[in-house]
Amino acid sequence: MKDIEQAIFAGGCFWCMVKPFDAFEGVIKVEVGYTGGGKRNPTYEEVCTHTTGHYEAVQITYKTDQTSYEELVDAFFRSIDPTDEGGQFHDRGESYKTAVFYWNEEQKKVAENYVQELGKSGRFDKPIVTALKPAEVFYPAEEAHQDYYKKHSFRYNLYYKGSGREAFTKSKWQDKPVNKSTLKKELTQMQYRVTQENATEPPYKNEYFNHFEEGIYVDIVSGKPLFSSKDKFDSGCGWPAFSRPVSPADIEKKQDLTHGMLRTEVRSLEADSHLGHVFEDGPKEQGGLRYCINSAALRFIPKNKMQQEGYGDYLDKV
Repeated sequence: MKDIEQAIFAGGCFWCMVKPFDAFEGVIKVEVGYTGGGKRNPTYEEVCTHTTGHYEAVQITYKTDQTSYEELVDAFFRSIDPTDEGGQFHDRGESYKTAVFYWNEEQKKVAENYVQELGKSGRFDKPIVTALKPAEVFYPAEEAHQDYYKKHSFRYNLYYKGSGREAFTKSKWQDKPVNKSTLKKELTQMQYRVTQENATEPPYKNEYFNHFEEGIYVDIVSGKPLFSSKDKFDSGCGWPAFSRPVSPADIEKKQDLTHGMLRTEVRSLEADSHLGHVFEDGPKEQGGLRYCINSAALRFIPKNKMQQEGYGDYLDKV
Protein backbone atom coordinates (compact mmCIF):
# COMPACT_ATOMS: atom_id res chain seq x y z
CA MET A 1 0.00 0.00 0.00
CA LYS A 2 1.33 3.42 -0.93
CA ASP A 3 2.15 5.76 1.96
CA ILE A 4 -0.13 8.78 2.12
CA GLU A 5 1.00 11.86 4.02
CA GLN A 6 -0.07 15.45 4.46
CA ALA A 7 1.73 18.78 4.37
CA ILE A 8 0.43 22.16 5.54
CA PHE A 9 1.77 25.50 4.34
CA ALA A 10 0.63 29.08 4.91
CA GLY A 11 1.66 31.38 2.07
CA GLY A 12 -0.61 34.39 2.23
CA CYS A 13 -3.83 34.41 0.21
CA PHE A 14 -4.72 30.75 -0.09
CA TRP A 15 -6.22 31.23 -3.55
CA CYS A 16 -2.64 31.51 -4.83
CA MET A 17 -1.31 28.46 -3.01
CA VAL A 18 -3.24 25.65 -4.72
CA LYS A 19 -1.94 25.77 -8.28
CA PRO A 20 1.77 25.26 -7.36
CA PHE A 21 0.95 21.87 -5.82
CA ASP A 22 -1.75 20.67 -8.20
CA ALA A 23 0.91 20.06 -10.84
CA PHE A 24 2.56 17.24 -8.86
CA GLU A 25 1.63 13.76 -10.05
CA GLY A 26 1.64 12.33 -6.53
CA VAL A 27 -0.65 14.97 -5.05
CA ILE A 28 -4.09 13.58 -4.34
CA LYS A 29 -5.77 16.71 -2.99
CA VAL A 30 -5.00 20.35 -2.23
CA GLU A 31 -7.47 21.98 0.15
CA VAL A 32 -7.54 25.57 1.39
CA GLY A 33 -8.44 26.36 4.96
CA TYR A 34 -7.43 27.79 8.31
CA THR A 35 -4.98 26.64 10.96
CA GLY A 36 -2.81 27.83 13.83
CA GLY A 37 -5.47 29.66 15.83
CA GLY A 38 -7.70 28.90 18.80
CA LYS A 39 -11.17 29.38 17.32
CA ARG A 40 -12.91 26.21 16.20
CA ASN A 41 -14.46 26.11 12.73
CA PRO A 42 -13.73 29.74 11.86
CA THR A 43 -15.32 31.45 8.87
CA TYR A 44 -13.46 33.37 6.18
CA GLU A 45 -14.87 36.64 7.47
CA GLU A 46 -13.68 35.87 11.01
CA VAL A 47 -10.16 34.93 9.90
CA CYS A 48 -9.94 38.14 7.83
CA THR A 49 -10.31 40.18 11.03
CA HIS A 50 -6.86 38.87 12.08
CA THR A 51 -8.18 38.19 15.60
CA THR A 52 -8.57 34.39 15.48
CA GLY A 53 -4.86 33.52 15.38
CA HIS A 54 -5.47 31.45 12.26
CA TYR A 55 -3.41 31.52 9.08
CA GLU A 56 -4.87 31.08 5.60
CA ALA A 57 -3.25 27.80 4.59
CA VAL A 58 -3.30 24.82 2.24
CA GLN A 59 -3.34 21.16 3.22
CA ILE A 60 -1.79 18.82 0.67
CA THR A 61 -2.46 15.09 0.66
CA TYR A 62 0.14 13.22 -1.37
CA LYS A 63 1.69 9.83 -2.18
CA THR A 64 5.22 9.66 -0.83
CA ASP A 65 6.38 7.24 -3.53
CA GLN A 66 5.59 9.82 -6.22
CA THR A 67 6.19 13.15 -4.53
CA SER A 68 8.65 13.93 -1.74
CA TYR A 69 8.14 16.40 1.09
CA GLU A 70 11.32 18.15 -0.08
CA GLU A 71 9.69 18.85 -3.46
CA LEU A 72 6.61 20.32 -1.79
CA VAL A 73 8.72 22.54 0.49
CA ASP A 74 10.64 23.77 -2.55
CA ALA A 75 7.42 24.55 -4.44
CA PHE A 76 6.11 26.41 -1.39
CA PHE A 77 9.11 28.71 -1.02
CA ARG A 78 9.17 29.39 -4.76
CA SER A 79 5.61 30.74 -4.44
CA ILE A 80 6.05 33.23 -1.58
CA ASP A 81 8.18 36.08 -0.24
CA PRO A 82 9.79 34.37 2.79
CA THR A 83 11.34 37.67 3.96
CA ASP A 84 8.01 39.46 4.56
CA GLU A 85 7.08 39.68 8.26
CA GLY A 86 3.76 41.46 7.82
CA GLY A 87 1.90 39.34 5.30
CA GLN A 88 2.26 38.62 1.60
CA PHE A 89 2.34 41.23 -1.15
CA HIS A 90 -0.90 43.30 -1.10
CA ASP A 91 -2.36 41.19 1.71
CA ARG A 92 -1.31 42.43 5.13
CA GLY A 93 -2.01 41.09 8.59
CA GLU A 94 -1.57 38.05 10.82
CA SER A 95 -3.63 35.63 8.73
CA TYR A 96 -1.48 36.29 5.66
CA LYS A 97 1.90 35.53 7.25
CA THR A 98 3.91 32.55 5.99
CA ALA A 99 4.60 29.33 7.88
CA VAL A 100 5.46 25.67 7.43
CA PHE A 101 3.34 23.48 9.72
CA TYR A 102 5.23 20.20 10.20
CA TRP A 103 3.62 16.92 11.30
CA ASN A 104 6.74 15.15 12.54
CA GLU A 105 10.46 15.53 13.18
CA GLU A 106 11.31 14.39 9.65
CA GLN A 107 9.23 17.16 8.07
CA LYS A 108 10.66 19.65 10.56
CA LYS A 109 14.24 18.68 9.66
CA VAL A 110 13.56 18.97 5.92
CA ALA A 111 12.06 22.43 6.37
CA GLU A 112 14.88 23.58 8.66
CA ASN A 113 17.53 22.41 6.21
CA TYR A 114 15.77 24.10 3.31
CA VAL A 115 15.50 27.42 5.15
CA GLN A 116 19.15 27.21 6.14
CA GLU A 117 20.29 26.55 2.57
CA LEU A 118 17.97 29.22 1.18
CA GLY A 119 19.45 31.75 3.58
CA LYS A 120 22.97 30.87 2.46
CA SER A 121 22.09 31.04 -1.23
CA GLY A 122 22.04 34.81 -1.43
CA ARG A 123 18.82 34.68 -3.46
CA PHE A 124 17.20 37.11 -1.00
CA ASP A 125 18.81 40.23 0.44
CA LYS A 126 16.85 40.02 3.70
CA PRO A 127 16.59 37.25 6.35
CA ILE A 128 14.13 34.37 5.91
CA VAL A 129 11.32 34.93 8.43
CA THR A 130 8.87 32.15 7.46
CA ALA A 131 7.88 30.40 10.69
CA LEU A 132 8.25 26.67 11.31
CA LYS A 133 5.45 25.46 13.59
CA PRO A 134 4.02 22.13 14.77
CA ALA A 135 0.90 21.23 12.78
CA GLU A 136 -2.45 21.92 14.38
CA VAL A 137 -6.06 21.25 13.47
CA PHE A 138 -6.78 22.24 9.89
CA TYR A 139 -10.26 23.63 9.24
CA PRO A 140 -11.32 23.46 5.56
CA ALA A 141 -12.50 26.77 4.13
CA GLU A 142 -15.87 27.35 2.54
CA GLU A 143 -16.49 25.67 -0.83
CA ALA A 144 -16.40 29.02 -2.65
CA HIS A 145 -12.68 29.26 -1.87
CA GLN A 146 -11.72 25.74 -2.95
CA ASP A 147 -9.96 25.53 -6.35
CA TYR A 148 -10.55 29.23 -6.87
CA TYR A 149 -7.97 29.42 -9.66
CA LYS A 150 -9.96 26.84 -11.65
CA LYS A 151 -13.43 28.22 -10.96
CA HIS A 152 -12.55 31.86 -11.61
CA SER A 153 -9.44 31.71 -13.77
CA PHE A 154 -9.76 35.21 -15.22
CA ARG A 155 -10.22 36.90 -11.84
CA TYR A 156 -7.52 34.71 -10.31
CA ASN A 157 -4.96 35.61 -12.98
CA LEU A 158 -5.69 39.31 -12.53
CA TYR A 159 -5.28 38.99 -8.79
CA TYR A 160 -2.13 36.87 -9.01
CA LYS A 161 -0.48 39.44 -11.25
CA GLY A 162 -1.95 42.55 -9.63
CA SER A 163 -0.90 41.53 -6.12
CA GLY A 164 2.75 41.51 -7.15
CA ARG A 165 3.25 37.81 -6.45
CA GLU A 166 3.88 36.85 -10.08
CA ALA A 167 6.53 39.51 -10.69
CA PHE A 168 8.26 38.82 -7.37
CA THR A 169 8.56 35.06 -7.79
CA LYS A 170 9.83 35.44 -11.34
CA SER A 171 12.41 38.01 -10.27
CA LYS A 172 13.74 35.74 -7.52
CA TRP A 173 13.56 32.33 -9.17
CA GLN A 174 14.08 32.93 -12.88
CA ASP A 175 17.60 33.47 -14.16
CA LYS A 176 18.55 36.92 -15.35
CA PRO A 177 17.33 37.66 -18.90
CA VAL A 178 19.44 35.83 -21.41
CA ASN A 179 21.65 37.71 -23.86
CA LYS A 180 20.03 36.96 -27.21
CA SER A 181 23.18 37.80 -29.17
CA THR A 182 25.23 35.39 -27.08
CA LEU A 183 22.62 32.66 -27.40
CA LYS A 184 22.61 32.97 -31.19
CA LYS A 185 26.29 32.12 -31.13
CA GLU A 186 26.00 29.31 -28.58
CA LEU A 187 22.89 27.55 -29.90
CA THR A 188 22.10 26.02 -33.26
CA GLN A 189 19.59 27.84 -35.41
CA MET A 190 16.87 25.34 -34.47
CA GLN A 191 17.67 25.48 -30.75
CA TYR A 192 17.45 29.27 -30.81
CA ARG A 193 14.20 29.36 -32.80
CA VAL A 194 12.54 26.83 -30.50
CA THR A 195 13.62 28.22 -27.13
CA GLN A 196 13.54 31.94 -27.93
CA GLU A 197 10.97 32.26 -30.72
CA ASN A 198 8.50 29.50 -29.77
CA ALA A 199 9.12 27.51 -32.93
CA THR A 200 8.39 23.80 -33.30
CA GLU A 201 10.93 21.42 -34.82
CA PRO A 202 9.87 18.82 -37.43
CA PRO A 203 8.40 15.58 -36.06
CA TYR A 204 10.52 12.43 -36.41
CA LYS A 205 13.45 14.55 -37.54
CA ASN A 206 14.80 15.56 -34.16
CA GLU A 207 17.41 14.16 -31.82
CA TYR A 208 15.47 12.53 -29.00
CA PHE A 209 12.05 11.43 -30.31
CA ASN A 210 13.10 7.74 -30.31
CA HIS A 211 15.90 7.99 -27.75
CA PHE A 212 15.45 5.86 -24.59
CA GLU A 213 18.87 5.66 -22.96
CA GLU A 214 18.94 6.12 -19.17
CA GLY A 215 19.76 9.66 -18.15
CA ILE A 216 18.41 13.13 -17.60
CA TYR A 217 17.28 15.88 -19.98
CA VAL A 218 18.27 19.44 -19.04
CA ASP A 219 17.32 22.87 -20.37
CA ILE A 220 19.64 23.63 -23.29
CA VAL A 221 19.88 27.26 -22.10
CA SER A 222 20.24 27.03 -18.30
CA GLY A 223 21.27 23.42 -17.74
CA LYS A 224 18.41 22.93 -15.27
CA PRO A 225 17.22 19.28 -15.06
CA LEU A 226 13.73 19.10 -16.53
CA PHE A 227 12.86 15.52 -17.55
CA SER A 228 14.06 11.99 -16.80
CA SER A 229 14.36 8.92 -19.00
CA LYS A 230 12.31 7.12 -16.34
CA ASP A 231 9.27 9.17 -17.35
CA LYS A 232 9.83 9.06 -21.12
CA PHE A 233 7.53 6.99 -23.33
CA ASP A 234 6.89 6.37 -27.01
CA SER A 235 3.77 8.35 -27.88
CA GLY A 236 4.13 7.99 -31.63
CA CYS A 237 3.82 11.76 -32.04
CA GLY A 238 7.31 12.30 -33.45
CA TRP A 239 8.65 14.34 -30.53
CA PRO A 240 10.01 13.33 -27.11
CA ALA A 241 7.14 12.57 -24.72
CA PHE A 242 7.30 12.52 -20.92
CA SER A 243 4.63 11.73 -18.33
CA ARG A 244 5.93 14.33 -15.88
CA PRO A 245 8.82 16.75 -15.26
CA VAL A 246 11.54 16.04 -12.72
CA SER A 247 10.13 18.87 -10.59
CA PRO A 248 6.85 20.61 -11.51
CA ALA A 249 8.17 23.70 -9.71
CA ASP A 250 10.72 24.17 -12.52
CA ILE A 251 8.06 24.18 -15.24
CA GLU A 252 5.69 27.00 -16.14
CA LYS A 253 2.43 26.39 -17.98
CA LYS A 254 0.74 29.07 -20.08
CA GLN A 255 -2.39 29.23 -22.19
CA ASP A 256 -1.49 29.20 -25.90
CA LEU A 257 -4.08 30.44 -28.40
CA THR A 258 -1.82 30.49 -31.47
CA HIS A 259 -2.65 28.71 -34.74
CA GLY A 260 -6.36 28.81 -33.93
CA MET A 261 -5.99 26.23 -31.16
CA LEU A 262 -6.34 26.19 -27.38
CA ARG A 263 -3.25 24.52 -25.92
CA THR A 264 -1.14 24.62 -22.79
CA GLU A 265 2.41 25.75 -23.47
CA VAL A 266 5.28 24.46 -21.34
CA ARG A 267 8.26 26.72 -20.51
CA SER A 268 11.24 26.32 -18.23
CA LEU A 269 10.85 28.57 -15.21
CA GLU A 270 14.46 29.64 -14.73
CA ALA A 271 15.50 30.37 -18.33
CA ASP A 272 12.00 31.03 -19.69
CA SER A 273 12.76 28.68 -22.61
CA HIS A 274 9.89 27.49 -24.75
CA LEU A 275 9.85 23.69 -24.42
CA GLY A 276 6.65 22.46 -26.04
CA HIS A 277 3.10 21.69 -24.89
CA VAL A 278 1.35 19.38 -22.45
CA PHE A 279 -1.70 17.30 -23.37
CA GLU A 280 -4.09 15.06 -21.42
CA ASP A 281 -3.69 11.99 -23.64
CA GLY A 282 -0.74 10.34 -21.91
CA PRO A 283 -0.66 6.88 -20.30
CA LYS A 284 -3.33 6.72 -17.59
CA GLU A 285 -1.15 4.51 -15.41
CA GLN A 286 1.47 7.28 -15.42
CA GLY A 287 -0.87 10.15 -14.61
CA GLY A 288 -2.53 10.75 -17.97
CA LEU A 289 -0.32 13.62 -19.16
CA ARG A 290 1.90 13.88 -22.23
CA TYR A 291 4.58 16.52 -22.14
CA CYS A 292 5.36 16.89 -25.84
CA ILE A 293 8.79 18.53 -25.84
CA ASN A 294 11.09 19.77 -28.60
CA SER A 295 14.43 17.94 -28.68
CA ALA A 296 16.06 21.27 -29.55
CA ALA A 297 15.12 22.64 -26.12
CA LEU A 298 16.96 19.84 -24.33
CA ARG A 299 20.41 18.41 -23.74
CA PHE A 300 20.68 14.76 -22.73
CA ILE A 301 23.15 13.62 -20.08
CA PRO A 302 23.70 9.82 -19.86
CA LYS A 303 23.35 8.26 -16.44
CA ASN A 304 27.01 7.22 -16.36
CA LYS A 305 28.08 10.86 -16.87
CA MET A 306 25.64 12.60 -14.54
CA GLN A 307 27.98 12.55 -11.54
CA GLN A 308 30.94 14.07 -13.38
CA GLU A 309 28.75 16.75 -14.96
CA GLY A 310 27.37 17.86 -11.59
CA TYR A 311 24.01 16.12 -11.67
CA GLY A 312 24.75 13.38 -9.11
CA ASP A 313 21.90 14.59 -6.87
CA TYR A 314 19.46 13.56 -9.60
CA LEU A 315 20.60 9.96 -10.02
CA ASP A 316 17.64 8.74 -7.96
CA LYS A 317 15.32 10.39 -10.50
CA VAL A 318 16.56 8.23 -13.37
